[in-house]
Amino acid sequence: MDVIGELLTGSPAVLLTKVADAAELLVLGSRGLGAVGGFLLGSVGLHVVAHARRPVALVRAGGQAPDEHLMDPAGVPSAAAPFRPVVLGIDTERPDGTLLGFAFDSAVGRAVPLRVVHGWSLPPTYDYAPAVGYDPRETFARHMAAELSEVLRPWRQKYPDVVVIEESRHRAPAAAIVEAARDASLVVVGRRNRHGSLGSRIGHVTHAALHHAVAPVAVVPHD
Repeated sequence: MDVIGELLTGSPAVLLTKVADAAELLVLGSRGLGAVGGFLLGSVGLHVVAHARRPVALVRAGGQAPDEHLMDPAGVPSAAAPFRPVVLGIDTERPDGTLLGFAFDSAVGRAVPLRVVHGWSLPPTYDYAPAVGYDPRETFARHMAAELSEVLRPWRQKYPDVVVIEESRHRAPAAAIVEAARDASLVVVGRRNRHGSLGSRIGHVTHAALHHAVAPVAVVPHD
């Protein structure tokens, strides 16, 4: 493997964004562990994540390689042990092939299962159902689980060697992802290439993963 060092002059946020656009993956380190357990991202990191057109991976400062692995027989994290699963946060209403492909490739590269997490809430109209003696949660949960399975069906066929763990949960998507990150070697989340009046947006689920997840986080931009 060749290692090439470059010293560039200019705005770090702008330069790193340009570097990311010309790379397969840009890896950034955080400044440390925050009080909430995730990354401490400064303005440079947030700018790059919000504007880069290629995937950006965030690695927490102070993290060790064994942290991404399972325990060894002695009960100690070890880089010699298998990796922990890759976790993917997904929106089944707007699934994106770029995001799914990155997550499946990451699982292949680590030779681990892919844990796909989809958090959902009941539509507001369902709030009145219990008052008439009908609890819609079980029926809606089956519907959402079936929707997740349908989204993943062609990807299971494309990656037959990847063990896929589907988790459709009645919980806020951000909370579901952060919880799953506790046992992950990598968390994969998306960022839509959209620009509002205030500039590019990261999205609240991805923002939560960046600031609360303890595992490395890969942010994949997509349309």
